[in-house]
Amino acid sequence: MAAERPVKARVDDRPADTEHDGVDIAEHGRSAEGETISLDRRLFMQLHAYGGSRDTGALVSALEAAGIEGALYEDVNDPTGVALLTLSESPEAFVSEYRSFLRSGPFSALEPKPAFTMLGRTYAIGYEQDLAETLVDRPRRRVLDPKLPWAIWYPLRRAGSFEQLSKREQDTILMEHGGVGMNFGRAGLGYDIRLACHGLDRDDNDFVVGLLGPELHPLSVIVQRMRKTKQTSLHLERLGPFFVGRKRWPGLP
Repeated sequence: MAAERPVKARVDDRPADTEHDGVDIAEHGRSAEGETISLDRRLFMQLHAYGGSRDTGALVSALEAAGIEGALYEDVNDPTGVALLTLSESPEAFVSEYRSFLRSGPFSALEPKPAFTMLGRTYAIGYEQDLAETLVDRPRRRVLDPKLPWAIWYPLRRAGSFEQLSKREQDTILMEHGGVGMNFGRAGLGYDIRLACHGLDRDDNDFVVGLLGPELHPLSVIVQRMRKTKQTSLHLERLGPFFVGRKRWPGLP
């Protein structure tokens, strides 16, 4: 896999090496002392879905032999469907080693489903105290966790009405929406992965969301409960398509 550039979180004094001609592209959080902290790292994730898979075991063997980091799901809604989620801190991985891997071996014989292709990057909201945990470690841990085999992945685009709201109104709406996921997470029923995909998605979506859990039913309930929040009911332009699957690899211990 491509080497990842370690960068430690720092108090946000904005030295020249984290800005590009005055444009700040780092992720920001806030320390326990209230100081703004920054980290120029993020994890990219990409989902590719396929049909025509009649031997998932061969796919698993190929992934293990290649040392790929990610997760292979079997599609609930297609008896020959699978999806491969790959991840890297460097987007170069998706057009180099991952691209070469998918063009050879058993994956090359499958039928691509481009409508389900999703690509996004982790991001910080601004209050996180541990940016490395938020941006890299926790999302990677959740994807690879064999105790979270069920997954629902989907993109979404916010309506322009949300952008017209004040910062205070936006924060209130996001707290209501996020609270649903936090309640399920505290109960151990489901966890989310939030990825920004501005400019990375062929359909001009804003975000990719992954819901991961030990069982499928609670993940469906999360989606159902979130339909009632103001963000979903009033300020979303579109949602989906939804990929629903159970992780075949890495498998249960």
